[in-house]
Amino acid sequence: QTDYLLQSEVFQRCLAIRFSAILHFLDSWSVSVNNTTQNETEVHVTFFEKQLQKMKCPFGIHHGAVSYAMTTLGAGMMNHIFVFYYVKLFLNRYKISEASFHQAQVLYMIWNAINDPLFGYIQDNSKLRWCSIRRLSILYGAPLYAVAFLLPWFPWKQYEDGDWLSGAHLIVALCAYDTMLTFVLLAQCALFAEISNKHENRLQLIKYNQVASLVGSCSVLFCGLFSKNMENFSYFQGFNVLIAAFAFVCMSYTGIHSVSQFEHTESTAETAAEGTDDALTWSSVFSLTKQIVMQRNFVLFVAMNFCQVFHLAFMNNFMMIFVEHLLPTEAFPSFVKSIMYGAGFICPQILVLCSHSLLGKLGYYRVILYTFYIEMAAGSVMFLLGPSHYYLLALFLPANLVLVQAAFSLFNLPLADIIDSDLQMYKRRSPLSSMVFGTNALFTKPAQSLAPMLVVTILNQYGYEKLKDKTAEGDLRMCQMQTRSAWKNRYAVLCWCCM
Repeated sequence: QTDYLLQSEVFQRCLAIRFSAILHFLDSWSVSVNNTTQNETEVHVTFFEKQLQKMKCPFGIHHGAVSYAMTTLGAGMMNHIFVFYYVKLFLNRYKISEASFHQAQVLYMIWNAINDPLFGYIQDNSKLRWCSIRRLSILYGAPLYAVAFLLPWFPWKQYEDGDWLSGAHLIVALCAYDTMLTFVLLAQCALFAEISNKHENRLQLIKYNQVASLVGSCSVLFCGLFSKNMENFSYFQGFNVLIAAFAFVCMSYTGIHSVSQFEHTESTAETAAEGTDDALTWSSVFSLTKQIVMQRNFVLFVAMNFCQVFHLAFMNNFMMIFVEHLLPTEAFPSFVKSIMYGAGFICPQILVLCSHSLLGKLGYYRVILYTFYIEMAAGSVMFLLGPSHYYLLALFLPANLVLVQAAFSLFNLPLADIIDSDLQMYKRRSPLSSMVFGTNALFTKPAQSLAPMLVVTILNQYGYEKLKDKTAEGDLRMCQMQTRSAWKNRYAVLCWCCM
């Protein structure tokens, strides 16, 4: 029995030696065979290992999420100021005519709808690295984005009432700013869907993104305090120059450090580009767009998103005007109004951060749906109470903006799920992230122009132009007393749009 055990042990050792030799041979053979595809294997197999190494930062900070959120910080600081001040600037300070304002908004609406799917297709299919690689699109677009932000704050001359040049200035400012905003943020939206396809990772991106939005939204508060709500215009201009410079640095950080899991190496990208010389054709554009639009979930999302974009544009562009004309100055001085404006942009990010665990339990669908119910109920109650309850109105205006902004901040989650569904449905090699976001914008961005056009038309029908001139002369209180009926109509417009 001892001899048998000894022979068995020797036999097992021989088998182990031979097995290890076979494994060594197979490893050597696989290395030599796969040597030509080493770059592609490294990208697709070891991507998450590299990401984990990069994401190991002190204090538990997620490096990938931080680099992604830096663009949100820079773009948020600029965008909040732009949408909040540009309407009042051109209406009250540059004294643009209603006809010129509408012409600028129509041209802006057309270009705003076209450039999103156009840039989306280019970024998904272009052979140029600075277009096809998301972080490079952000890196090279950052300086032009910052310059476009500064265009509206510096008049081309001293404008007179109804000056045609103020209309041309508005057209250039809106189209240039939206062009660079679309190019940069479309690449960032694509990064959101391509950094990871796991729901928990995307929730983490949302969390870091909301922290960046929270910091960026403070720009409206500090701008209002620093410039006394644009009364000191030179201070207002200087503050915006500093914002543009800081935003450029933030977006450049994303362009240098952020990575997508579908980002190819330079050699792989060049090889793929050689085989797709005829990819950029109109027929392929229409074919891919049709595939996206025919999805039922996408159609339902776009219909809801259009209404939300309209509501958000209305609140961003006209909250300052409604506060100045509906709330008495003696009860709400300038610094109180500045705090109200800042709260309308800061509190949404706090609300989303506090509801992070709620999103994990209920899901984004129910959370967004509940915010819609609250908005409708609050708007109906405020309409029934009337404009005489100043303090309730002062609470309702920023609270409504908070709910709209908070719900809108979650819309990347359903769009990312639509991108994943499209990727599986059509078995694509890589997701059409930019095209999905761009096609969504094709149908929803016109609401950003329709909202100010519609509201300005209604307000002017009830004497807003005369009230605006009285305000500029410092006779606001007497004008309020002389136009009580017009106030009721403006208040009805406010409550209707908030519902």
